[in-house]
Amino acid sequence: MEPQPVIHDTFVLERRYPAAAERVFSYFSDPAKKRRWFADSEGNAVEVFDLDCRVGGAERTLYRMGPSTPFPGVGLATEGVVQEIAPGRRIVTATTMSLGERRISSALITIEIAPDGDGATLRCTHQAAFYEGADGPAMRQDGWRKLLDRLAQALAN
Repeated sequence: MEPQPVIHDTFVLERRYPAAAERVFSYFSDPAKKRRWFADSEGNAVEVFDLDCRVGGAERTLYRMGPSTPFPGVGLATEGVVQEIAPGRRIVTATTMSLGERRISSALITIEIAPDGDGATLRCTHQAAFYEGADGPAMRQDGWRKLLDRLAQALAN
């Protein structure tokens, strides 16, 4: 199989949450809180979730894809390194994603949180390079939309 060109993509998603900026930030920086909305799901089994939220700290997640997915039983791994933190306001992470043994993408993900009246506005900027066999930009953007919906649910509880 001949290598395909890398697909580059950037998208920005914005959400407003009825919670203080510091509280929203804690759902990205606290490992127990982040796991609940970011990793745990009914469709996939989480085998690994590690988060060391400091500059240079690692973030790792390994899922075993569930039977209702296109790749039942296959591992989906994300590995990242925190590049920058402004407490309560910003986290920047450089990540890779692999499906089985094959690397499918590399991304720079910037989460910015700002006070907004009685709540907070979150901006997620996702800049990625997608390789052969990747889920592609549309699926990744849809995945982040769903994750930010799950964050809203977590903040409501």
